[in-house]
Amino acid sequence: MTLAQDNKPRDILTVEGLKAYYQMSYFGVDREVRAVDDITMTVRRNEIYGIAGESSSGKTSFIKVLAAALRPPFRVVAGSVKYDFASGPVDVANATDAQIEAIRWRHLSYIMQGSMSVLNPVRRIGRTFEDFAARPLGLRGKAFEDRVVSHLEKLKLPADVLRAYPHELSGGMRQRVTIGLATVCRPEFIIADEPTTALDVVVQKEVLSLIRDVQQEMGSSVVFVTHDMSVHANMADRVGIIYAGRLVEEGPTRQMFFAPKHPYTAHLVASLPRIGDTTQRPALEGRPPSLASPPSGCRFHPRCPLAIDKCKTDVPPLETVAPDHRTACWRWQDVKPLVAPHAAHGVPA
Repeated sequence: MTLAQDNKPRDILTVEGLKAYYQMSYFGVDREVRAVDDITMTVRRNEIYGIAGESSSGKTSFIKVLAAALRPPFRVVAGSVKYDFASGPVDVANATDAQIEAIRWRHLSYIMQGSMSVLNPVRRIGRTFEDFAARPLGLRGKAFEDRVVSHLEKLKLPADVLRAYPHELSGGMRQRVTIGLATVCRPEFIIADEPTTALDVVVQKEVLSLIRDVQQEMGSSVVFVTHDMSVHANMADRVGIIYAGRLVEEGPTRQMFFAPKHPYTAHLVASLPRIGDTTQRPALEGRPPSLASPPSGCRFHPRCPLAIDKCKTDVPPLETVAPDHRTACWRWQDVKPLVAPHAAHGVPA
C-alpha cells in the first residue's frame, strides 16, 4: 500500500446537518413538509450501509438528496452532502447541473424501486443501455456492445436480452437488468432503493446475492434502503434507522439487532418472524407523525413506551453510546432488546 493510499479518507460520503423540505404554496397558503430534518452521517469506502424505517419515515426523500434527484417542490434548505470521488470532491446538495452530470452513472449510480420505473416499455433493453451508459463510458458501436455483454455475463444474463423489450422478461430478469444499468459504468457509489420490492423470496435472494457480489467485485460503496430488517441482517455492514425524517440510531448490524439503544429499533427487530415462534408480536401504538407538523422534542415520544416529560420538550442529540454506535434517545440505557440473540432471524452468528 502506498503512502497516498494510507492518507486516503475512509469515508466516501459525508452528510452534515442535512435539511430537505417539500415547500409548497397553494391559494396563498404556505405548507412545508420536513421530510429530511437535520441528518448527519457518513458512509465508508467498500461498505454496505443499510437504511431502515417504516413507510413515510423519510427514507426515499433522503436518498433522493443523496442521488441528486431533487425536483421542486423538494429542496435542500440546509446542510451538505459531500462525496469524495476519484475525480474529486463534490457536494451534490449545492452542485451545479454540470457537476451532477459529470458524476452521474460514472461515479454515482441509482437502482430505483421497481424495474419498470427505469425501463421504457417501448424501447429495447440494448437501447436503454445506450441511453444510460454510452456517454459516461465514452464508447460506441461494437466496443460499447462488447462492454455491456461482458457485464451482463457477470449478472448471469444472456446477450440476447439486449434485443428484448421489458415485457418479454420475467420480473427477476428485469431487476437484474436494472442492476446492470446501474453498475455497467463501475460506479464508486450505488444507491439501492427497495430493489427487491414485489419479487418472490427465491428471486429476492438471488438479487440480493447479486448486489453483494457486484459490490465486492467493484469495491463500491452501497446505500441499501428497505423496511425489511431481515434483508439488512444479511446485507448491511452498518444500519441507520430513520424515523419521522431524523436519524435516530446507527451502528454495526449485529449490535443493532442484539443490543439496540433506541426503543424504535428494538420494536423493528422484534417484528421479524421467526421459525417455530407462534407468540404474538409486540405492536406500537399510534402511527408515524405528520412531517408537516411533527411533535416537539423526540418525534417518537407519542408512541414510545419509555417516554418521560423531557422527551416531549427536548430533542435528544445523536450521541455515541458504544464503539461505532450512536443513538438519539434520552433513555437509551433503559432500552432492552426484545429478541434473544439465538432467535434473531437471519443475523449472522
